[in-house]
Amino acid sequence: MPEGHSVHRIARQFRRNFVGQICRVSSPQGRFAQGAAQLDGLRMVEAKAVGKQMFLEFESDRWLRVHLGIYGAWDFAGEILVDDTIASAAGRMGQTNQAGTVAGAAADRGGVPLTPAGGDAADSAAEDSVSSIGAPRRSRVSGASVTIARMRMAEYDTVSQSEVAFPPPPVGAVRVRILTEKTVADLRGPTVCELATPAEIQAVIDRLGPDPENDSSQGAERTFIERVSKTSRPIGAVLMDQAVVSGIGNVYRAEILFRAGINPHTPAKNLTHEQLHDLWVDWVHLLSVGVRLGQMMTMDDLDPESYTLAMANRDDRHWVYKREGLPCRRCGTNIVLEEMATRKLYWCVECQK
Repeated sequence: MPEGHSVHRIARQFRRNFVGQICRVSSPQGRFAQGAAQLDGLRMVEAKAVGKQMFLEFESDRWLRVHLGIYGAWDFAGEILVDDTIASAAGRMGQTNQAGTVAGAAADRGGVPLTPAGGDAADSAAEDSVSSIGAPRRSRVSGASVTIARMRMAEYDTVSQSEVAFPPPPVGAVRVRILTEKTVADLRGPTVCELATPAEIQAVIDRLGPDPENDSSQGAERTFIERVSKTSRPIGAVLMDQAVVSGIGNVYRAEILFRAGINPHTPAKNLTHEQLHDLWVDWVHLLSVGVRLGQMMTMDDLDPESYTLAMANRDDRHWVYKREGLPCRRCGTNIVLEEMATRKLYWCVECQK
């Protein structure tokens, strides 16, 4: 399931390419035909993410709420705005199994060097945005030959060369298609895709925990600490509760707890105020890094060679996630894999006593 950084980057792509534009909205699959008809021809006025949920606002106080869940993904095609530069591209955003790639694969699409903000090396395993995906292919959009890349947030599949026109025909079970004159977004396989009123949207947001990408203030931190401190559930389960804190999924849960040296089975209310403060600060930091890079990069202070490897391969990007049976990078104890709250939990029994 996409974690918070991915959904923020999807929302950012909508803000760059759709907000302010009149949108043609349809449901090629047919399952959202009535909802699409109510949005068709309206101008998109806002796109925002809170945790793992995204909200698209249209004229006339109409909102589209999307939760990708495990299988959902957005496909983008056409002229994609990247850091105020137009590049013709296609890309997939969603679905979270990351794939390893060749280091240093900074793609140049249509003559535009696409690297993440801040000058970090682009990575062809990037989880979501056009600005950090590699492995380009040749295609045709609006009659002009351009370089095109296909991507997924956190999962990349190499695709064969093909000739397509804009807008490309819907492929597969497209729940919603949102089309402007130059850009199209196709939604497939979401857990939630529904029209909502402003009051209904606010009610959903009110049920969610603080999202530091939207609000990293002391007030948001206090809310986080108060909600964690009220429960005796294991902290490893509490961090996954979107009503406590927004955006943390299986990867960030494991990595944050390892970085803090906290046993995931510790009752949440037993953690000290200082420990909870440190967890919040680290989540603010890691989410910011994830949004900037398009990668769940959880290892800090890497030398240039190690950083290049980490940007190219998930196996070199994390402390404990997906490292079951391998020696801990700090103490050498084998990383443990178990189940907690129906999800896989990775941790080091020595470093996280």
